[in-house]
Amino acid sequence: MIDLYYWPTPNGHKITIALEEMKLDYALKPVNIGKGDQFKPEFLAFSPNNRMPAIIDHDTPDGQPQSVFESGAILLYLAEKTGQFIPDDARGKIAVYEWLMWQMGGFGPMLGQAHHFNFYAPEKIPYSMDRYSNEANRLYGVLDRQLADHEYITGTYSIADMATFPWTHTYERQKVDIEAYPHVKRWRQLMNDRPAVKAALSAGKEMREDLAKLNKDEWSKLFGTKTKDK
Repeated sequence: MIDLYYWPTPNGHKITIALEEMKLDYALKPVNIGKGDQFKPEFLAFSPNNRMPAIIDHDTPDGQPQSVFESGAILLYLAEKTGQFIPDDARGKIAVYEWLMWQMGGFGPMLGQAHHFNFYAPEKIPYSMDRYSNEANRLYGVLDRQLADHEYITGTYSIADMATFPWTHTYERQKVDIEAYPHVKRWRQLMNDRPAVKAALSAGKEMREDLAKLNKDEWSKLFGTKTKDK
């Protein structure tokens, strides 16, 4: 059994997709990021960056629980644990590493900023909105060119797809016209049609909440700013 410390966000969805695809037993352990659960000492003990997701794997070779934080590290850990969704050959493995790091270093952070400044930010700042929306569109273009010649990101379905896909859910809020990226649109449908992905996206759906309803203290804990006036 794997304990998944989770909230239904793109980074959380990465791990539920992997666990469902790998057919691993897991238990959801809610980390309510609006309420500040990510700052509790018991969570920081194994996730020191105060971010979810994190896992504790109770089924290990030495019989001792293994904790892993950071979504990319968790995906690599699970792929190596199961021998699934990462190629055996060196070149194939390198391609998955490259695109996983691309998602971790750019696609996720930049799309997250575009979403925030276009949708959540209480003050609409044109410079920030344009800066991150433009970068989001550049990154969708990178992905679209890669998918023009590949069914999945690196050819065969891998943890790179699992990492990238959840960040495309809110493309409208990122100011991205998905019709401009036909290969991404095709790939998104391919991903949405996978039974394990459907199950993963519904995991913990009862946890979802309207972030607009957060009070000032909760907003500050989640976004690191006190500018929300209610």
